[in-house]
Amino acid sequence: MVSGFRALVAAWTLVLGVLIAAPATAGVLQCVPYARQISGIEIYGNAHSWWGQAEGRYERGNQPKVGAVLAFSASRAMPVGHVAMVSQVVSDREVLLTHANWSYRGGIERDVRAVDVSPNNDWTDVRVWYGPIGGLGVRSNPAKGFIYPHQAPASAKVQIAMASASDNAAAGRAF
Repeated sequence: MVSGFRALVAAWTLVLGVLIAAPATAGVLQCVPYARQISGIEIYGNAHSWWGQAEGRYERGNQPKVGAVLAFSASRAMPVGHVAMVSQVVSDREVLLTHANWSYRGGIERDVRAVDVSPNNDWTDVRVWYGPIGGLGVRSNPAKGFIYPHQAPASAKVQIAMASASDNAAAGRAF
């Protein structure tokens, strides 16, 4: 009977240890730190606060430029907003974005299509490529505009080393 009790206590200790040591959000890349890293714009806090925080610190506007961060507003679908860096300007109504945590939880997407669908051509309503459907998302997303860095990032592309179980050899070469 004592050994059964010890086994039960050991099992519960293991379960609780796993739950405490590995919260659901551990290791998930968010859009804010990624946008800050690749753009050089030093703003902190939730994405929906970037536009207001940029006032007086960074130039803001409604014209896309490479290296600028598109600041999405908070909405029902995006309660804390979203930020994404412009990696290429295709036209005055289309850009390619590089961002994190959009189509896939914690995933990075590079050079994905975003289209201005606002009636005034001012980037206040944007449709963004969405991975699970392989095209522009079915809903548009409210945005504030673009925040321009003090200087263009050295490189719009950030090299990130990642390892997978199927490619341990390549992971070793990345360091």
